[in-house]
Amino acid sequence: MEVQTATTTAAMRRIFLIINCIILSVGNCGGPLIMRLYFIRGGKRIWFSSWLETGGWPIILIPLLVSYLLRRRNNPGTELFFMKHQVFLAAAVIGILTGFDDYLYAYGIAKLPVSTSSLLIATQLAFTAAFAFLLVKQKFTAYSINSVVLLTVGAVVLGLHSNGDRPQGESDKQYFEGFFMTLGAAALYGLILPMVELMYLKAGQALTYTLVLEIQMVMCFFATAFCTVGMLINKDFQAIPREAKEYELGEAKYYLVVVWSAVIWQCFFLGAIGIIFYSSSLLSGIVITVLLPVTELLAVIFYHEKFQSEKGVSLFLSLWGFISYFLGEKAKMSKEKKKKNNEMITESEMSTHHQQSVATP
Repeated sequence: MEVQTATTTAAMRRIFLIINCIILSVGNCGGPLIMRLYFIRGGKRIWFSSWLETGGWPIILIPLLVSYLLRRRNNPGTELFFMKHQVFLAAAVIGILTGFDDYLYAYGIAKLPVSTSSLLIATQLAFTAAFAFLLVKQKFTAYSINSVVLLTVGAVVLGLHSNGDRPQGESDKQYFEGFFMTLGAAALYGLILPMVELMYLKAGQALTYTLVLEIQMVMCFFATAFCTVGMLINKDFQAIPREAKEYELGEAKYYLVVVWSAVIWQCFFLGAIGIIFYSSSLLSGIVITVLLPVTELLAVIFYHEKFQSEKGVSLFLSLWGFISYFLGEKAKMSKEKKKKNNEMITESEMSTHHQQSVATP
């Protein structure tokens, strides 16, 4: 009976993991595209665009309210929130870092084509691996080292051949600012994912998906607050109505782009933390990387972006890096599973031997 229950639980975790992978896919592919649409059609407010990445955090209140009402039906005295003070503080700090990461990423999207920025963001897997090694003791293998090298070389290839990729009317300085801002965003988010996993491990309380949603809400709230300060300093709130009237697609579509941007980016963050909860920060980074070709293809189709040979080389190196990393993880999991099975067999044999010894007069 216990084995059957464990199998059912494992199956449900896999189902929820797949659902979170789908949610992340929507955010990871749709987020950069709709953000780029904002910029190429007349949007110029980088802080406002950063704000939109986490500004949809009130959406999380819906599942949290449903969860609370269901709990209250069974237990009228249930708490409204599960989060303890130390988890709240950790989530707030990570949220502020996320806000800064939002700004770096939005700056890069404003200056670079989606296909280029997506290839640069692929290096996040290398940063995630390095920080996961430092923070949550994720072990390096020959596969993961190979992956880090390939992803780094892919980014260098893009940096050395940038002339044909630069948007019209943009200087070399602006292009490279966007280039290095995007790399910075990849590095910082590569740190944030293991930090979230570490927070889960050190939470000091039962980790449920409801608690994970609470953590995500706090992180997004503080990230949004950070970007709100930037908007106030940059006077974005006064500029938004004027920008909406001057938007190439019209005022109504401007606000439509803004609203959907906030919604789609929430899919990205919810999917990412869901994968960390049901698996690891490493898998979250891997899923983000493997969606790279999809984002590339959509950018070429919808925005008619150029896809030069250096982008093809970079894409090949990025995918090679991902496959190398994936094979390494698969080999490690297979090895751990085999080791666990051997331990169980050994324990079973020892138990049988002990019973036979006791039974022998």
